[in-house]
Amino acid sequence: MRFLFIFFLSLGGCAWFGDKDDDAAKNWTVERLYSEAKGALDSGYYSKAVEYYEFLETRFPFGVYGQQSLLDLAYAYYKTEEFESAMSACDRFIRLYPQNIHVDYAYYLKGLVNFNRGKGLTERFLPIDSSQRDQGAAMTAFQAFSELIERYPQSGYAEDAKKRMVFLRNRLAKHEIHVANYYMKRGALVAAANRAKHVVETYPRTPSVPDALVLMAKAYKILDMQKLSDDAVRVLELNYPNHPGAYEIKETVVR
Repeated sequence: MRFLFIFFLSLGGCAWFGDKDDDAAKNWTVERLYSEAKGALDSGYYSKAVEYYEFLETRFPFGVYGQQSLLDLAYAYYKTEEFESAMSACDRFIRLYPQNIHVDYAYYLKGLVNFNRGKGLTERFLPIDSSQRDQGAAMTAFQAFSELIERYPQSGYAEDAKKRMVFLRNRLAKHEIHVANYYMKRGALVAAANRAKHVVETYPRTPSVPDALVLMAKAYKILDMQKLSDDAVRVLELNYPNHPGAYEIKETVVR
């Protein structure tokens, strides 16, 4: 009980000092307020940084500090996993300051937010295949990175965005393979073939293409569409001669 009393007393003390600091912040200049906010951000106190930046944006919404604060606030939201707020801050910055020299970072951060959205503790520390999850955020991230590269090809963030886009394309393609396999197991052969065909046409040069060709060949063979099945096998053997899928296709039983 004594320990609990001291523990809750210490919490109350922290809150009291926090309130005192907040009261003092009301009299700070914009320079002081930005300095405190940036210091909290750089030190990893992201929640405190959010408080300071939100307060700064309310009191000093315009000017150089106001612009940079909005961008910093978007990053602080991202680090506290307030993803919707981060996206909203990025969109607001892009809308209000399209000529700002750091606007490319706003586009990059939009991609980064969705790239990491939905990664809970299990996915971060356990070997879970993220391609089996819903890919809405991945698609949004891909579009944001694509827009960054299209608008600002010389941006310092463009190279990293390209690498992330390659990863996302592979992940999106793999997700389509999961869906196509699901359709195959359910006997929805036309849907499976179409989904696999979508991978070949939309995500060429990804590791999932040979698996897609195998699925197409299997589905078409069972559907008694032999020419289409043979075409898929021919493309598979021509481009991926060592892929084991050719044997799987031969073993496929026609219903």
